[in-house]
Amino acid sequence: LDLGGNNVEGTIPTEIGLMTKLELLYLHENNLEGSIPTEIGLMTNLGELDLGGNNVEGTIPTEIGLMTKLELLYLHENNLEGSIPTEIGLMTNLGELDLGGNN
Repeated sequence: LDLGGNNVEGTIPTEIGLMTKLELLYLHENNLEGSIPTEIGLMTNLGELDLGGNNVEGTIPTEIGLMTKLELLYLHENNLEGSIPTEIGLMTNLGELDLGGNN
């Protein structure tokens, strides 16, 4: 699912976790705000997640470590803060990680 660069506004709904068969999710370069819902960890078939270039804030949820098929994770150019969760170490397929341009 590619919705990048479409001026999508609002928050990422918790129901996103129901999309358990989704393999690609591109929501980059929109106007998303709020935090990354913990339910995102339920998307265990996701191979690529790009939330870069939004206004997402808060911390990276520890549940992200459940996404063990993830190969690409872009969270750059947001307003994320805090520590990188150690659970990211469980993502053994992760080959690309971009957290630049945050707090």
